[in-house]
Amino acid sequence: MLQVGKKQVKIFSIIIALIFVGSVAAIGVSQMGAMTSTASAASTSIGVIDYREAMNQSPDLAAANEQMQAAVEQAKADFEAKSADMDDNAKAEYYQQTQQRLQAKQQELIEPITQKIDEQVKAVAEAKGLSVVIDKNAVVYGGQDITQDVIRKLAK
Repeated sequence: MLQVGKKQVKIFSIIIALIFVGSVAAIGVSQMGAMTSTASAASTSIGVIDYREAMNQSPDLAAANEQMQAAVEQAKADFEAKSADMDDNAKAEYYQQTQQRLQAKQQELIEPITQKIDEQVKAVAEAKGLSVVIDKNAVVYGGQDITQDVIRKLAK
């Protein structure tokens, strides 16, 4: 049977928390790529947006990050307190449950921000007469960049 000391559990918990925070950020960024699409008509007005930059510049993101960090710290403290007397299998199961709760919290915090960005993209596109807006990362050449316009509208 594997013997695990308190120091090893703490180190393991900190490493897992750091990995989780990194994965939460990666999930948030990867969800930003969902706006990727293509347009084939040459006569349409096409806009491009750096969705990742718009997300990073969103004033709501800092508050969401603070709330997520607090949730991670609370989950880490809860895990350390509740898992101290658990065997390895119970710890692994409880850890999975904790990860699922944190992922749900991250989605809950990011979703309103992405909706707000989408609303501002639509407003800017309509104001500029753009019929299509594509994520900048999917565009090789061309398109009217509306990223800064969206960021300015988010700041209001």
